[in-house]
Amino acid sequence: MQVFVQTLVGGISLGAIYALVAMGFSLVYRTMGLVNFAHGNVVMIGAYLASTFYLSVRLPFALAMVVAIAVTGLIGVIIERVLRPLENKDFDLMLIGTIGFGIVLDALAILIWGATGRAVPSPVRSAPLDVFGIRIRTYDLVVLAVAAAAMVLLVLFLQRTKRGAAMQAVAMDHEAATAVGIHVGRSNAIAFVIGAGLAALAGGLVGPLLYVSPSMGGALGIKGFAGAILGGFGSIPGAIVGGLAIGVLDSFAAGHFQGYSELVTFVVFAVLIMVRPTGIFGEKTVNRA
Repeated sequence: MQVFVQTLVGGISLGAIYALVAMGFSLVYRTMGLVNFAHGNVVMIGAYLASTFYLSVRLPFALAMVVAIAVTGLIGVIIERVLRPLENKDFDLMLIGTIGFGIVLDALAILIWGATGRAVPSPVRSAPLDVFGIRIRTYDLVVLAVAAAAMVLLVLFLQRTKRGAAMQAVAMDHEAATAVGIHVGRSNAIAFVIGAGLAALAGGLVGPLLYVSPSMGGALGIKGFAGAILGGFGSIPGAIVGGLAIGVLDSFAAGHFQGYSELVTFVVFAVLIMVRPTGIFGEKTVNRA
């Protein structure tokens, strides 16, 4: 029982990071109808920026995260301008264009930070908490708290602000939103800024858990994308649930199947998707591609 609970807590913590990545995928898709396969590479850039401000510039971890999110958000504006011609285009064009842009980001990361990667020490130095004999890493709780706050803020932004409502309107009907005076280009840019910010938050948080390297974006991007698909692509609540589910599944697979954990995770994912192709919260209103 003790091992089960500890594995569950670790899985939820990792799943919260996948959920942040999945939310970025879904938000951009809802607004632009664009499946951004470069999103995982943006997570990697965010991880490198956060580690640089934390380790090299010597900023406190929380401040390093804020600066990394701001810088990555600006990069998101550039990405949106570059990828704008792919909006609502053929899926093959999106696939080639966004993967190509991701390769460019990988090359830039190697050029700036090198190919060897770096280890990021945990900013929380306190010993693990002991709760009824179950040892929980303090940093896992920090990750959960920060990710939960980001999820709540995003949902409130989309549901309680005029700008969020405008983005929802663009997601539901692109032409009708334009007809009532909503600036679609601005909504797209904001979606990319928020998506890039979520990617930087995920990358910064995962730095002390994984090794920061140019290749980390691939694994995180695939797991985040799987979370978005499992939850229902385009659904923000679905991205949260799907990301958490992938994290828990990943954690239990790693605990029981060591060398085959990735295989087990994606076999279970494939079976779930075959049973429910639209995902848990599949939305029929979002079909922009």
